[in-house]
Amino acid sequence: MISLSALMFVMNIVLLFAMIFLLLEVNVGLDVINYIAQNYSRVLFVASAIIILSMLMYAYFYFECTEMLGDMSKIVECFVLLDISLLFAFLIGEPINANARPFAFLALMAATLLGRREAVFLNIIYTLMLFVIDINFTDVGMWINCACMLVTFCTGMVAVFITPIVKTRIQSILTVIVLLVPSELIIGLMEVLFNDGGAYDPVLLAYGALGCFFSVIGYMIILPVFEVVFSELTVFRLRELTSDESKLIKKLKAEAPGTYNHSVVVAQLAQECAAAIGEDGELARAAAYYHDMGKLKNPEMFTENQSDYNMHNELSPELSADIIRSHTRDGAQLIRKNHLPEFFADCAVQHHGTMPIKYFYAKALKMSDGEINIANYSYSGPTPRSKIAAILMIVDAAEAAARSLKERTPKAVEELVTAIIEERLDMDQFADCDITMRELTIISHTVSVVLSGVYHNRVSYPKLKISKGTANERR
Repeated sequence: MISLSALMFVMNIVLLFAMIFLLLEVNVGLDVINYIAQNYSRVLFVASAIIILSMLMYAYFYFECTEMLGDMSKIVECFVLLDISLLFAFLIGEPINANARPFAFLALMAATLLGRREAVFLNIIYTLMLFVIDINFTDVGMWINCACMLVTFCTGMVAVFITPIVKTRIQSILTVIVLLVPSELIIGLMEVLFNDGGAYDPVLLAYGALGCFFSVIGYMIILPVFEVVFSELTVFRLRELTSDESKLIKKLKAEAPGTYNHSVVVAQLAQECAAAIGEDGELARAAAYYHDMGKLKNPEMFTENQSDYNMHNELSPELSADIIRSHTRDGAQLIRKNHLPEFFADCAVQHHGTMPIKYFYAKALKMSDGEINIANYSYSGPTPRSKIAAILMIVDAAEAAARSLKERTPKAVEELVTAIIEERLDMDQFADCDITMRELTIISHTVSVVLSGVYHNRVSYPKLKISKGTANERR
């Protein structure tokens, strides 16, 4: 892994150099070779700085975010972000103005795709790279270069902090207003302090506003491309996938309405539980919508989609169990066939683990005089590999079991959820994921509270018929 990731870094550094070479050619024309010969010390300094900063990136990922080095697409993604950001900076900065460059573009993208911590680090790397290139290859004054560096860093940091709050694409557009604060403040201050003894050019403030606008527009245009090319699950993509207009959701709603309603409640439970233990609630919600997609193959074979007639009455317990347990595998295949995220397929196939299908196992025991192999009446697994898959295992069973409770008091629901979790602990269903006992306790409490609200007891309505005449008499 280390050697392959290091090779990827070297290849991406070479591509970064090639891009800078092309930018130089655009700026100085066909005489770029002579330009490099005459300014070899500057070129060598920039090259050395980029190599050192890239090595720092590698060291950061190696010590602080090892999983990034195990995913080659993530390495490529980081460098593509850097390349595009530098490209935008010079394609916009040269013909318009240095202050009009989309300084916050990289931070917005990185915070959405990679996470806050990685976005902060990449923003620092990008700021330093841009500053080194500016002071060596542009003819503007030092104070402008310093202003650009501060604007890049500060608007980027603000972008990193506000991006997790943004949940819709409309909200993304409104981030322009927030980004204006550090941008306009720094440009205005630097202009007052360093330009002709206090005189300032308000046009520079307009350029700064334009840079914030370019940052957000570039983010809105490029982000969907990254979502597709790198299979990124952003909050925007997840909400699109869980819309009623999504192909499989629409099909589930039409052909298996009981399963759809079950999935809606499970999604609510999963989102609350994931948020309670610090996991991605939006991802858990989306995975819950797709966890039972395999039931589309034979929707009438599942209780929630049946009316008065149960088709399993005509089948042997072993055949019934085989049909029921196949929905996890069928779901994963359907998800992959529709080119949906692999994480959804993993959750679909893992959310029952290797648990037995107790109803048909008990039915088989009653019909047999000998020993029954419980493996023939159990899901084939694997057991949950992620915390979200473990959450789905718990809330899926809890939601289904809660429907059968006669008394849905908070205490009864809590006892039910606790029993479900303890049973899965006894059967080692959480052995392959790093969920803790503390987190399981939090999940148990969260599920109990939410389910008590969803399936609360109601008062009995009086059997009294009110006619229109009776209503008129009261008047």
